[in-house]
Amino acid sequence: MEKAKTKAKRAHRGYRWEDVEVLEYKSEGSAPFRGVTRQVLFEDPHLLAQWRYFEVAPGGHTTLERHQHVHAVMVLRGRGRCLVGEEVHHLEPHDLVSVPPLTWHQFRADEDEPLGFLCLVNAERDRPQLPTAEELEALRRNPTVAAFIRT
Repeated sequence: MEKAKTKAKRAHRGYRWEDVEVLEYKSEGSAPFRGVTRQVLFEDPHLLAQWRYFEVAPGGHTTLERHQHVHAVMVLRGRGRCLVGEEVHHLEPHDLVSVPPLTWHQFRADEDEPLGFLCLVNAERDRPQLPTAEELEALRRNPTVAAFIRT
């Protein structure tokens, strides 16, 4: 068995880690989102998971999407809200969010501060699905969901 490399990564001010590249959330134009970055904090073949840090700029939002793999999310900084299925939840530091398979979800930061969260996912995972026009129409039948989502 191959021995895993040991490496400590120090956190910097502003919720960034040394030697960890700040990446685009997604390719511009590939899906609707606003003001999101990501950092892959842990990715090792011995782990069957990937641990990532996402930061949503004030007033920004992630893509409305679903996929087969689950998410385990822990909020580190800021406040915001998230949609999981047909429920909208308020978020603040140390809140935990579980996103089940094939469940529509989206995260939004409040207007006055960034929302930063850790996200644990399978190392091998399927590609996100965006809602079709019909699925979006069905989601918008719920007034709470309709008021929340950004596309």
